[in-house]
Amino acid sequence: MTRSPLWLTHPSRFAALPAAQARIVLGVLAALLLASLTVLGVPAPAPDTASANPQTDIVLYEGIVSAVAHGEDYYRAAADALRAGSYPLRPFLTFRLPGLAVVQGALPLAVTLALLCMLAFATAYAWYHRLREAVARVPALLAALFLLAAGMLAFVQPELIVFHEIWAGLLVALSLALRRPGRWVEAVTIALIAMLIRETAALYVLVMAALAFAEGQRREAAGWTAALGVFALVLAAHAVALALFGWASWRDPLALRTAATFCAYAVVISLFARLDTFYWGLMIAPAFLIGLAFVPDALRDLVTRALDRRSVRVQRIER
Repeated sequence: MTRSPLWLTHPSRFAALPAAQARIVLGVLAALLLASLTVLGVPAPAPDTASANPQTDIVLYEGIVSAVAHGEDYYRAAADALRAGSYPLRPFLTFRLPGLAVVQGALPLAVTLALLCMLAFATAYAWYHRLREAVARVPALLAALFLLAAGMLAFVQPELIVFHEIWAGLLVALSLALRRPGRWVEAVTIALIAMLIRETAALYVLVMAALAFAEGQRREAAGWTAALGVFALVLAAHAVALALFGWASWRDPLALRTAATFCAYAVVISLFARLDTFYWGLMIAPAFLIGLAFVPDALRDLVTRALDRRSVRVQRIER
C-alpha cells in the first residue's frame, strides 16, 4: 500500500518498490554515505606545494580579460598570462574558449555584474516554478528555496565573475529547469552556450542526450546531439585544426602552398618549441585562421560525397 507523500505532490519513485529492492537501495545509500565520509581523511596539501604557484586562477583570468579589454588578441593574452603564472600551455584545452573573456573585455564591469545577476535570478525563478510543482506544502517549498539560495551563494560573488564555471554552472542549472517532456529546444540552446563557455558542460549534454535516446525521445536526442556537434566544431576551431583542413580544401595553387607552409611550421613547433617559445606561432598567425572560411563548403561537400550511394558503371564499347 502506497502512503500519501509527506511534502511532495506525488509519491517518490521508491514508493512502490518491493521490499527486497528497497533494502538493496538502502544498502547502496548507506555505502555511498560511508564512502563520502572518506573525504574527511584526505590530508591537506603541504605548505610548499600550496604556494608553489604565486598566481591564483582569479588573477590569471582577470589578467586575460584586462588584456583583451585593452585590445590584445585573446590567444596572445592567454598565453602570456599562462606563462606568467607558470601554467602549462599544452594541451590546447588549457586555453579556455575565448567567448567569455572577449565579452567581458568589451563590457564595463558593472554591465557584466548585472548580466550575472540577471542570469542567477532567471535560474532561481525557473527552479522556483519547478519546485512549486513538486512540493505540496509551503514549509517544504520554503525549505527547498532556502537550499537553492544556499547553493547559489557562490554564483553572485563579484570577485568570482571571471570564472568560467560560474557562468556555465548557472546555464546548466537553467537548462535543467527549463527542460520538460516535449519542450527541449530552450534547454538545448542554453546548454550549448554553457559548453561554449566551459568545455566540461559537454558532460551534462552527453547525459541529456543519452537519457532522451533511452526514453525514446528521438527528436530531443537529436537536438542534444546536434548541440554536441556544434560544440565539437567550435572546439576544433579553438585547437585550429579546422583551419588547416579549410586551407587544404581550397582548390587553388595559393592554398596548396599556404597549407604546406603551415603544416611545415606546425611540425617544427610541435617537435622543437618550448613553453617559453610559444611566439614561434606568430610566424603563421596573420593568415592562418582564414582557412576556417573554407570549412563550411568543405564539410558540406564531404558529407554529400560520403552519403552518395550511386553506383558508377563503366562500359567498354568496341568498334
